[in-house]
Amino acid sequence: MTDTAEDTQSSPDTQKWICETCGYVYDPEEGDEDGGIPPGTPFDDIPKDWFCPVCGARKKDFRALEPGEEVPD
Repeated sequence: MTDTAEDTQSSPDTQKWICETCGYVYDPEEGDEDGGIPPGTPFDDIPKDWFCPVCGARKKDFRALEPGEEVPD
């Protein structure tokens, strides 16, 4: 078997997070420039007072996307 844990899991620096309220996906590669979060910022490095740019949900209302999980439309 050639798959390793590293192959199937995202690193914390590239892990995408989804807002459980509205479905917005935070992608560290894109950041949230309107919210003052530059591209390349891992979710864990975002300030606790950051909120979803779509619905205003708090950071604690996000969860990590699982590898291969499809994002709802």
